[in-house]
Amino acid sequence: MAKSNGKKTDTFVAVSGKSRSKSFWENVWKNRAHVVLALPAFLIMLFILYVPMVGLVVAFKNFNYADGIFGSKFIGLDNFKYLIASKTTFVAMTKNTVKYYLIFTILGTFLNIVLAIAIDQCIFKRSAKVMQTIMIIPVFISYAAVQFIVYAFISTDTGILNNTFGMAVRFYSTASYWPLILTIVKIWNSVGYGSVLYMSVLAGIDTGLYEAAQIDGANKWQQIWHITLPELIPMITVMLLLSVGGIMKSDTGLFYQVTRNSGILFSKTQVIDSYVLNSILKSSNFGYTAAATFFQSVVGLLMMLIANGAVRKIAPENALF
Repeated sequence: MAKSNGKKTDTFVAVSGKSRSKSFWENVWKNRAHVVLALPAFLIMLFILYVPMVGLVVAFKNFNYADGIFGSKFIGLDNFKYLIASKTTFVAMTKNTVKYYLIFTILGTFLNIVLAIAIDQCIFKRSAKVMQTIMIIPVFISYAAVQFIVYAFISTDTGILNNTFGMAVRFYSTASYWPLILTIVKIWNSVGYGSVLYMSVLAGIDTGLYEAAQIDGANKWQQIWHITLPELIPMITVMLLLSVGGIMKSDTGLFYQVTRNSGILFSKTQVIDSYVLNSILKSSNFGYTAAATFFQSVVGLLMMLIANGAVRKIAPENALF
């Protein structure tokens, strides 16, 4: 009897699997127009994002060009040990990376929300659209150009700040000023564009909610606190969850070009990405640099999983998965 049940179960699983496979391909054929439209994007993601992941094996090898990726000698975790062994450099750049991520994320999110609400509440809608357009422009300016703008402000001899206030501050040789300088540049570059995402959410809020609140006697601040902000929470949560995956990554252009890669400033400005770029340019130890980027990716993945798990327990509807 047990054997009979086992055979029936196996047969049912096999038939069920075949039917699912058949229904999948039937569904693909039924929606073939959508599949064709999505195919270019799928291929781009496949060849740009996933195929290069084969190169992760370099982190576990003593890479050399003669033998290639797969022919190079396998050395296990030696590259990671060497990375962590340089404790002073490793701890300093990791600390800087996390510190700037927290500053940029917390301050950037706050200003994005404030700016989006301010523009949304602006009475003069035409002026608001002009302001929005102007604020988006900085995101299209390359950091290769931004470094000259920053230099024009803070250079020792001809800088606008030194000449205006009669100072002689050597910004490019004083590391303590750079956390503030980098924060200002990052906020100037990204806040205008970041606010657009939140404005799209504000545009979808039912105006009836505000009308009902006005009838109940709520002022503008109360409407923002009890209607606008709660409506923004799902978007804020999603954006924070997506950004957590990049906690160990930084904007290379900001930290490499704006600082002009000055070694004097490394104690405050060197992050993992700029360190990797310097290593690639100054040495041929690609296994070591691959280990550093692999470390970034693993930490980012773990942080995103942990953050998403926490959100799923607190507010399941706002979790990514």
